[in-house]
Amino acid sequence: MERTRIAIYDTTLRDGAQQEGISLSVADKLRIVKALDKIGIAYVEGGWPGMGPKDSEFFTKAGELSLVNAQLCAFGATAKPHVPAASDPQVAALAGCCAPQVTLVAKADETHVQKALHTDLSENLRMVADTVAFLCSQGKQVMVDLEHCFDSLHRSDYALRVADTALRNGAHTVIACDTNGGTLPGQIFAHTKALVERFGDAVGIHAHNDSGCANANAVVAVEAGARQVQVTANGYGERTGNSNLFTTIANLELKMGCKTLADPTRLADLTHLSHRISEITNISPFARDPYVGASAFAHKGGLHASAMKVDPALYQHVNPEQVGNSRRMLVSEMSGRALVEMKAAELGIPATDPTLLRKVTNAVKEREARGYTYDAADASFALLVRYLQGNLPHYFEVESWHAQVLALAPNTATPGGRTRAKAEVSLTAGGAQVIRSCAGNGPVNALDHAFSGALAQFYPTVQKLKLIDFKVRILDEDHGSDATVRVLLEAAGPTGTWTTVGVGTDLIEASWEALADSYIYGLLEEGISPLE
Repeated sequence: MERTRIAIYDTTLRDGAQQEGISLSVADKLRIVKALDKIGIAYVEGGWPGMGPKDSEFFTKAGELSLVNAQLCAFGATAKPHVPAASDPQVAALAGCCAPQVTLVAKADETHVQKALHTDLSENLRMVADTVAFLCSQGKQVMVDLEHCFDSLHRSDYALRVADTALRNGAHTVIACDTNGGTLPGQIFAHTKALVERFGDAVGIHAHNDSGCANANAVVAVEAGARQVQVTANGYGERTGNSNLFTTIANLELKMGCKTLADPTRLADLTHLSHRISEITNISPFARDPYVGASAFAHKGGLHASAMKVDPALYQHVNPEQVGNSRRMLVSEMSGRALVEMKAAELGIPATDPTLLRKVTNAVKEREARGYTYDAADASFALLVRYLQGNLPHYFEVESWHAQVLALAPNTATPGGRTRAKAEVSLTAGGAQVIRSCAGNGPVNALDHAFSGALAQFYPTVQKLKLIDFKVRILDEDHGSDATVRVLLEAAGPTGTWTTVGVGTDLIEASWEALADSYIYGLLEEGISPLE
């Protein structure tokens, strides 16, 4: 049986870029276009030709791309009231750009026509007809976004008249837009069904997430017969965003059996592409995004782990590998032996002995009661398992360490005074002792320099390991300066990144523990043997 083909229309470069905090360069936009084309998206909207130098440069360079799957779309508006489309400068920019497809936004709500366009309903219909017909005469394929369509359909049939006008004058698709994002799925389904009954396969959906329903609205619109879905990568967009490209594709492919990509095997690229676009936009990936988020297939409950050991499908609605993601087991005080065993296996540590599993489970619960957290510190958990196995290499002996902050006298350059941090670390390995003193930008930085410097005398590979992130949390804030401190430290080396945890009565003590775990784990990952 042939699968229903749904055209995915990505508007990340325009609608998505309207999100607070996103600013894309021309190079950024071109990278995203190529990535979306590679995965097999049908349409990629590039922006509004003629709106500024950046848009003009983008369309000039985009015209040089050799796209395989996607068609480039330009976005614009209908001609202004009482202005012939052939004489409207922004319509001329659409006609003259390299994009074969043009998407026009048209007012489909009576109130907006009168209050925003300051014209009458019949003139708006003339503008739609004239602009669509003109662009078609210039060789463009035209789609029309029916702005505020669902709000309009609540009150009248004017949106139907706009859609009919667009299609009769040459548009191939009309897209029903929930511009304010306030329409619920039941209403979306009913109105889309009415549009489809009148206009057939020429209907699409553009949903915003203001009521938290954008992804659901995309699905029900397709159920009602819509054959195009407009989306943005990671749900980017103005206010609360749009239908999420990755959630929508996965839902349509895996839940509804639709065909959304030119090559179905590219479904397994969704997670990578989501993270790639996050890097380009400089917006951190949202861990709890469906399908592609880091937590989408993360399991923490002991009962879940016991069941998944028998059959992963018992607590996973799809196989994470279908979308390029992977299952993660999170160790915590809620963990049972099954989860501990599965997590150890995930980290490459065989741990099936019941006595060992009981020891590890009890140790995790006892240590988490003291403030440790292992669901975000896999490296420290791996070391704990190896220690309880009696299989943890002993790389060095700590003779002593200390860190101090010296207050310097105020001067005219820095009226508030200055501080200088120093640290000293003494280590023994292979029968030799090394003492290293270092200054740093704060006591933790100084301690890190001294520790790594001393350790490098025995294990030069330590110089390849770098601290890349450092998070501090006060666990019992009501204790004031006597509070317990937890540190999460992320480090990187040739084999990847890892996170360790330390807990102490002060920041320095907690940091030392996290640093020690980090360097030990890094040496393990590099396959380094302890000095005799």
